[in-house]
Amino acid sequence: MSINTSDIFQVRLKKLAELRQMGIDPYRQNCVQTHTSEQVRVLLGDGDSWDGEVSIAGRIVTFRRMGKAAFLNILDRAGTIQCYVRREELGEESYELFGTYDIGDIVGVRGNIFRTSTGEVTVRALSIILVSKSLRALPDKFHGLTNEDQIYRQRYLDLIMNQESRRRAFLRIRILRAIREFLWGLDFVEVETPMLQNVAGGAAARPFTTHMNALDYDFYLRISLELYLKRMLIGGFDRVFEMGRVFRNEGLSRRHNPEFTMIELYQAYADHRIMMKLVRDLLQYICKNVLGTTNIEQSDGKVIELGGEWREATYNDLIIEATKMPNWFQLTREEKLEKCREFQVEVDPKLENFAIDNDVFEKMVECHLIQPTFVTQLPKELCPLAKLNQQNSQLLDVFELCINGQEIAPAYSEQNDPIVQRQMFEAQIGDDIQSLDEEFLLAMEYGMPPAGGMGIGIDRLIILLTGAANIRDTMLYPTLRPAGCER
Repeated sequence: MSINTSDIFQVRLKKLAELRQMGIDPYRQNCVQTHTSEQVRVLLGDGDSWDGEVSIAGRIVTFRRMGKAAFLNILDRAGTIQCYVRREELGEESYELFGTYDIGDIVGVRGNIFRTSTGEVTVRALSIILVSKSLRALPDKFHGLTNEDQIYRQRYLDLIMNQESRRRAFLRIRILRAIREFLWGLDFVEVETPMLQNVAGGAAARPFTTHMNALDYDFYLRISLELYLKRMLIGGFDRVFEMGRVFRNEGLSRRHNPEFTMIELYQAYADHRIMMKLVRDLLQYICKNVLGTTNIEQSDGKVIELGGEWREATYNDLIIEATKMPNWFQLTREEKLEKCREFQVEVDPKLENFAIDNDVFEKMVECHLIQPTFVTQLPKELCPLAKLNQQNSQLLDVFELCINGQEIAPAYSEQNDPIVQRQMFEAQIGDDIQSLDEEFLLAMEYGMPPAGGMGIGIDRLIILLTGAANIRDTMLYPTLRPAGCER
């Protein structure tokens, strides 16, 4: 039988009015909370009872009445804990008032701790007060939230009802803290750089544009953290990082959100080889200190092993391996397009030679790189901000770390020659001279130390480390079409 939530709302509004008529504040200003649910469990340990008093607070998520007594579970930031409420201990008047409470109400409980005959750690209530009255009924506990749109639009309900969502949200927080702790331990400093920028630089992506009234000028929401962090290198901050929001006005998918979190870091007097060790050490640090394992199970059942050494392979070798054509890079552009048709790889026939190679890499190689793989020696056209390889000027001293079929972290030996940097920028932008970041080039002309740099998409990393199936599951508030907005 379906529940009429409108009727429930009206019933609870009536209860609210009655509480106020009784002189009871249904929305208290504060509430004493001496312990969380987890701290209560620690206090009891292996014992059967603990006579000291605790005060806990949280939301009622289950309620089981049995005449003169009741069991309820309340949810706080650390999890859920059972409470036992008896008429005899509360008193007649307080117990009658308690009987009007509903699932979803937020309460404060003061009491002792004991273990039930079934082994459940429980707070025996000496007093219970209403802290905040819930006017809306929570979703059915058995079925939970099943509508995907509602899960993302009403994330607060998802976090109340879905323990996996709560686990993943708190795990994300712990992972971000571990990243910072790891970098602080290596003497990196965290800085903040502008989100509003007059040049959309540091990556090849379509930006969001906004207008600043005070200056009567259009700015871009940043697509990368890179160019301002490199200014910090020039300014003498030899080890620097930023973790922040980045905005790219592109597609929505299970792996892409227009607004996402990135960390970029730069280390002076280093190169991409040092970045290799750093990113491997970082992920293994997270595995040890947050996850407790290097075996990470994915939503499709695959297990990723992040321990030990990781595979390294060149971009060209991987394409040759996938196409089974040792002469792939000797083919003409037209021959490559013909082979792509044979491989059933969709490629824009207008693409340049290197771009065809990159399409083949993305569609025939990257998706099959499940275990950690450092892809090295990419063609110079793919990144104008990296150092050219000293043995082959057509290649870059970079790597892309691919895990579970997607790029997790690109890293470079950073270009620090301002003349070469200008040439590579100009080759990338063509006639669009507006996109040339002259202020950055000016800064480089004062001298930038050699450096290794790396970026990590935090949301993709969380997908990997938590086994999520969708980027939206790793973000508290993913980008959604506004409710009622149809196209």
